[in-house]
Formats: sequence, C-alpha cells, structure tokens
Amino acid sequence: MRSALIVWGGWNGHDPEECASIYRRWLHEDGYSVRVETDLGVLADPAIHELSLIIPIYTMSKIEKEPLANLVKAVEGGVGLAGHHGGMSDAFRDAVDYQFIVGGQWVAHPGNIIDYTVDVTRPEDPIMQGIPASFPYTSEQYYMHMDPSVEVLATTTFSGQHAPWTKGVVMPVVWKRLYGAGKVFHSTLGHQATEFENPQMATILRRGINWAARAEG
Repeated sequence: MRSALIVWGGWNGHDPEECASIYRRWLHEDGYSVRVETDLGVLADPAIHELSLIIPIYTMSKIEKEPLANLVKAVEGGVGLAGHHGGMSDAFRDAVDYQFIVGGQWVAHPGNIIDYTVDVTRPEDPIMQGIPASFPYTSEQYYMHMDPSVEVLATTTFSGQHAPWTKGVVMPVVWKRLYGAGKVFHSTLGHQATEFENPQMATILRRGINWAARAEG
C-alpha cells in the first residue's frame, strides 16, 4: 500500500485544515495509508524516506534547517512531493532549497480575486487528458518566480488590467518535474478550499498527486 503524509498549518486564510481533509479523503479512496500532522518537525523524522508522497499545506511560516534538509534528501531519494498554491508555492519564503524542489514561488496576485483563463499546454499528458483546452477560473491569478526546468502543463496569460507591466505575460499554472529520484507536481489553482469544487481544478490536482507518488515496490 502506498503511504502519504499531509502536513498542514500556517496562515488560516488558505483553509489548510479543510484542504487537508479533502486530500485525506482522496488518498484513502485511492488506496493510500494516510498520516496527517500539523508540526513541521515531523519532516525531520528519517521515516519520511519510506513514504510514497508528501503533501505540504503550510502557507508562509518558517521551516527549520533539520526538517528542510531531511525533506530535500527524501525527495531526492524518491519520495513524491505535490500540492496546490495555498500551502506549497507560498511557503517557507526564506528557504531557497525548498523553492528549488517546488520549481516556483508566488510573488503577487494583481487584482486579487478575478476572472481569468487557464490554457492547457500539454493535452496529451495523462494528468491533463480530457481537460478543456481553455477553461475559465475565478480566483487569484498568481504571478510566480519560476524555474525554467519544469515541465509546464497549463498556463495563464495576464491581461495587464491590474498591473499594466504584466500585459501579455504567460505564466505557468500547472507543472511537474523530477528532483533527483523524486517526482514533484504543483498546481497554483487553489486559494481556498471551496475551489476544490471546481471539476477541472480537482481533476488536475488529484491526478497530479497520484503521478507524483512513488510507485509500490
């Protein structure tokens, strides 16, 4: 049986506890054993190297050197890392080793909650199969600092309405990558737990976490 660790906490505005409950339900339905923790110290435990998947839901906050170093080694060794904006790409802003794993870091959301479009760039990828080529989304549109080595699965284009200097900028929304032997998946869709009700957001995210998880055996 594959095993997963969900670690949630940080800023409550991203509904970390509610999101953790949704992930836990998905993972149980998909056949995982699931452990849920709220203390980042769990990431210092050598036992995390035996996991299939780690899902961080920890907005902002600070991670200490020991748990961060152990997390880096675990992912390098093959443990999957996956999650959504509200706890993965807006976390541990002073931890560049963590950002190197994730492949992107949030910096702005001009206009706050707005209507925008998500464009699929890799429709043949199993994570994106059957997802509309373009679909509307209402949330914060995230401007990211990005690692160019990630494999981008979907993007969004900034209109410039709320920050004129961003007009025409095409920004990754969904991506995956390898980090050592580990697989990393991230979707910036997901400011609050209610967004998990969006079928495109939920389908992409659920497929992505399963892709990232280390296979049994």
